[in-house]
Amino acid sequence: MSKVDRVAARKCPPSMEEIRARIQAQVVNITDFCIRREAEDGFFIVEKQLRSKISELACMFFQLFLLSFHERLDYSKWLETGLYYQGEVVSRKIKTIYGEVRYFRQYLIKKGRKGEGFYPLDMALGLTGDGFSPMVMSLATKLACRVSFGVSVILFKCFYGWSPSSEAIEALVLGMGRDASTYMEEMPGYSGEGEILVIEVDGKATPTAREDELKKRRRKKEKQTCCCQRHRSKNRRQCRCKRKRRKKGDKSKNGRSITLVVMYTLEKGEDGKLHGPVNKKVWGSYAPRKVMFEWAREQATKRGFPPDTGKGVHIVIDGEKCLYDGLSKLFPNASFALDIRHLEEKIWGLGCQFHKEGSEELAQWVEEKIELLYTGRVAELLGELKRLKISLSARAKRDRSKREAVSNLLKYMEPRQEMMHYQKLIEQDLVIASGIVEGAARYVVGERMDCSGMRWIPERAEALLRLRCIELNGDWDDFFAWGYAEWMERMIQGEKVIVRQEKPDQLPTSGRVSASDQFQGEYDQYDDVANL
Repeated sequence: MSKVDRVAARKCPPSMEEIRARIQAQVVNITDFCIRREAEDGFFIVEKQLRSKISELACMFFQLFLLSFHERLDYSKWLETGLYYQGEVVSRKIKTIYGEVRYFRQYLIKKGRKGEGFYPLDMALGLTGDGFSPMVMSLATKLACRVSFGVSVILFKCFYGWSPSSEAIEALVLGMGRDASTYMEEMPGYSGEGEILVIEVDGKATPTAREDELKKRRRKKEKQTCCCQRHRSKNRRQCRCKRKRRKKGDKSKNGRSITLVVMYTLEKGEDGKLHGPVNKKVWGSYAPRKVMFEWAREQATKRGFPPDTGKGVHIVIDGEKCLYDGLSKLFPNASFALDIRHLEEKIWGLGCQFHKEGSEELAQWVEEKIELLYTGRVAELLGELKRLKISLSARAKRDRSKREAVSNLLKYMEPRQEMMHYQKLIEQDLVIASGIVEGAARYVVGERMDCSGMRWIPERAEALLRLRCIELNGDWDDFFAWGYAEWMERMIQGEKVIVRQEKPDQLPTSGRVSASDQFQGEYDQYDDVANL
């Protein structure tokens, strides 16, 4: 086909008969291909070529569907209003999972407003201005929730023969992540909830980029005299300023804390024990912790556990005082448990000051102390620790580190005695360790956002974190269907919808739970989102 013919083809839509003829010819072509292949080609070669031919056929079917819908679409309901008049029939390319498809659609122009109009075909089918089909947008973004943007491109290309660029995938993540919080807030409650609501809260830091790193990343690239990789890398190393050597103990992570909340219910079985977890959901954010506390309060109310509920609410946290102070105000009737694993680790650390690590004496000493915790004798344990501290000399140099270790454990345990009723909690079959949220910190944050070489900008990472929580919760299909319906609703109202977004939204600074407004000033001091 000549260049003139290709230009004409882009301006004039093909007829239904022409597309049907192409489809029939392609079917014959595929049939002949399968019949005439020789054994020397091998199955692998045939499989690759057949996939390409079937993808071409699928694109023709898409073209047939779009042209048929274009011819059947009734434009009179817009033209009869007198607000619009017909413009040109304009062609457009859209990338589907099978490849690129060119189709044609009618443009309607708004009277009296030059340059304002819309494409009814795109609106009716829910095709946004991104240039990708909805399935491509869903699959590419879902892949990015699991692996890096570069690996997402590789995996997508392995299965479909082509892929959106890593920049396009990142822009889709930013755009779809913008609506993720709204989806979580509007999501209805769950059916089949248990009698006890359990909330576990923890945090994990991810590496963030410093200002000097961002400046280096965004600076204008110098022109290279040689284009080969070897000399590009060599010139870059020569131009790079010398790094300041870190001293022992210096941190290079520049971590920014993510607060994670896991919520689930426990259902009492016929054996009298609590079984679960039921409807487990995890959510995380770089936002101030008060935002996550309020989110937990809102979700608990939605799940049938309002502030004045008579049903049981149980909260498991680590030793951070701000977690207890903030959550106890929003959940005044909840029971609290200090993660016993954290406390056990601290007792083991103290034991290593008095006994050789790995020795039987150490294990026996620690076992006796932990036994007091499980049997509800916390006061007795504190008494033993105080007597141990008194037995150590305040002047002897050999006892200085031991005395300091005992003092630190006492300072940790004494203000938290209300969360150490482990015997009572065990008898009620309640949770005394935050293993689920600890695991969430590993698989939600660690496996995707704390990998080697990663440096995040929190506002950009927030969108990915939201989508990853939704995907790991098993709600991706419902979320995308909800988002797709939102796009169509906006297009029906005449808005041009482009999901991709280049700039991230700002992090939320406060929640929207009116019940917690009275506590706003009381725990503003716990907005510990500064760099760690």
